[in-house]
Amino acid sequence: MTTARTIDELRSVLPREGVGLVPTMGALHAGHAALFDAARRENELVVASIFVNPAQFGAGEDYERYPRDEQADAAFAEQAGVHVLFVPSVEELYPEGFATWVDVEGLSDALEGAARPGHFRGVATVCLKLFNLVRPERAYFGQKDAQQAAVLERMVEDLDLLLQIRVVPTARDEDGLALSSRNAYLSREEREAALALPRALGAGGEAHRRGDDPVAVARAVLAGEPGIEPEYVEVARLDGRVYLLAAARAGATRLIDNVVLEGDFA
Repeated sequence: MTTARTIDELRSVLPREGVGLVPTMGALHAGHAALFDAARRENELVVASIFVNPAQFGAGEDYERYPRDEQADAAFAEQAGVHVLFVPSVEELYPEGFATWVDVEGLSDALEGAARPGHFRGVATVCLKLFNLVRPERAYFGQKDAQQAAVLERMVEDLDLLLQIRVVPTARDEDGLALSSRNAYLSREEREAALALPRALGAGGEAHRRGDDPVAVARAVLAGEPGIEPEYVEVARLDGRVYLLAAARAGATRLIDNVVLEGDFA
């Protein structure tokens, strides 16, 4: 595996075609491994980026304490079959005088966009930079961040970018909790409370199949767990699928998750 830290280094090692990209913020786990596996199956060369993007964190969020361990991440990526690891500094991607931002209107305004104003502007901008630098044929994102994938699909379509966005089903721990780098923040008690989130979404999915209201059922399950504080529970159509999506806090840790109500993954 080759590690590149600058744009020039990255460009010097990339072929002209056959590239798959997996953008990450590091703290790699089995969910990222599923993305790497999907990328390896469809591409000759897999590039992973590790960049904790300050532009997608709002005031009071966890940018400073977001888990960072480059040595462990590099070992994980190499073991998972990544060919090129791009680890730029903030100054490399946002040099002095940087003033161009990407806003994807509509899709960016609800759900995570309403809860985290400016979040998707930061996501879209950094991903457009990565797409331009790597020139992948495909880029891979997890179902857990379904709205993010939908925002990026819209950007790719609107700006006529020559790549495909691939959405990979959510990877979960044995207890059902969606894998996330932020799970490391949870105490044992908070993790127990957080399990109400996948339970609620699962119950909502069952309700939808019965013809009942998935939102009302999911909210009822969450209301029965005093250790978790829901922010939203909503149904939305994203990337050609219908999702039941939720965000909630277990202690100080904010978690998101979803289930697919209609549609599937190729």
